[in-house]
Amino acid sequence: MDVTPQQPPEPPAPPQPPLDPSGAELAPPAQAPLPLDLPPVSLRTTLRRAAMGVVAGAVLVTGAVVAVPDDEEKPVPPPAPGPVSRALEARALGSPASLSDLTALIGDRQEWVGTHPSDARSWALLGSAFVEWGQRSADASYYGRAEQALKRSLEVEPGERGNTAAWVGLAVLANARHDFGTAKKWGERVRARQPGQWDVYPALIDAYDGLGDRRSANAAVERLAALHSGAPALVRSALRYRDGGRQQEALADAHKALDRATTPTQATECRYLLGELAWDRGEPEEAVTQYDLALRDDPAHHPSLAGRARALVALGRTDEAQRDYKAALAGLPRPVYMLELGEWYESLGREADARSQYAQFREALGREAAQGVDDAALRGRFEADHGDPATAVELLKVEWSRSHRSAAVADALGWALHRAGDSASAVAYAKQAVSVDGHNAWYTAHLGAIQQALADYGPARRNLQEALRVNPHFSPLEGPAAQRALRALGGPAEDDG
Repeated sequence: MDVTPQQPPEPPAPPQPPLDPSGAELAPPAQAPLPLDLPPVSLRTTLRRAAMGVVAGAVLVTGAVVAVPDDEEKPVPPPAPGPVSRALEARALGSPASLSDLTALIGDRQEWVGTHPSDARSWALLGSAFVEWGQRSADASYYGRAEQALKRSLEVEPGERGNTAAWVGLAVLANARHDFGTAKKWGERVRARQPGQWDVYPALIDAYDGLGDRRSANAAVERLAALHSGAPALVRSALRYRDGGRQQEALADAHKALDRATTPTQATECRYLLGELAWDRGEPEEAVTQYDLALRDDPAHHPSLAGRARALVALGRTDEAQRDYKAALAGLPRPVYMLELGEWYESLGREADARSQYAQFREALGREAAQGVDDAALRGRFEADHGDPATAVELLKVEWSRSHRSAAVADALGWALHRAGDSASAVAYAKQAVSVDGHNAWYTAHLGAIQQALADYGPARRNLQEALRVNPHFSPLEGPAAQRALRALGGPAEDDG
């Protein structure tokens, strides 16, 4: 099977349309003229067009502020109930809008700024919406347009004068590009001026996570919960517990989030999280159940399709797994899904299919790099196992030097060093990853394999057993490798070191 990823919009070509929950094709948001090149529009034309209803929506990021025409104090009425108002309401709640509503919001704001080029908050909203679309379509070509709109917003109204929404947008954009130091800079600038502005804290959490600063991330989660109750804050709390290996607390908060979900999109996100937590626990049947429920509410929720495919692989339901991987990649061509599918093909002995997926994976990383996305951690993982481990070490050491010191990067660097033949240097990084999340089967299996190479057999045996106890299906390639390593060690885990 050859899964062809989406292409970027014209220019070059538009991405393959996603599906809305009804199954109908949903076109990607239209591309605006270059924002910084938009000509000014006369006040008379602005008012006439607004009066004629050409501009559909005026409520801004929080849903509480209304835009006004340039040089005019009279507010424009908020949009009537419909996709734009639903998208704005979702943003005010801190939850994702449906793809169809997000598309409508982008089109609405593009039309609005075309006639209101001095509306800083609408530029900020448009830029932030472009970031969200880029993330949810795996199309990084939207990030350049997002940056342009956000910078235009700050030209019209600097952040120091109150336009902190543009700073938040730049923080979210930097996180999407995996530039966590820049995201931290913008987020902390907002927090210093407006510590009660809740929507900056998700960006700060992501930035601190990427930098491996768990103390600051935990504090940001607590601050978010104090400022903004409801399902989105509880999802963040659940993810924080999950990343720290505290599975029971993560599960409890995920269920609370589902109970408090107020929209179908929120419920879908909660069901997806419950599926991920079940997968982490090594329960593929429960994971499939939760992904099924998420897809019942949103058949186009591609992360749930990819998650269900992974769980179906573990259950040996090959045809269904291939179907779901194909559908997930058609709508959301994330490189990590391409790598998962390639490794599954390799585990089945389908070498030609695996090579095809790995080639597409490399191409996808190249497209993202051209848009400023730093995929060093994922590329390093790939090179360590399927390419050149020395290249992986080089990439990941640079990542580490940039203070990108999350558990994921620590694990990837440790594993790359081990694969490159330097297990003695690898073990410290592997231990750091496990110290953060000892419930992660990948991390504990890697540590066990590294310890085995160092003839530290007792801890190696114990860590390999733990990885397979937590989730024996964690990887179609590395799971069986861990089982073989454990058989080679023989006997029960010792109590030493």
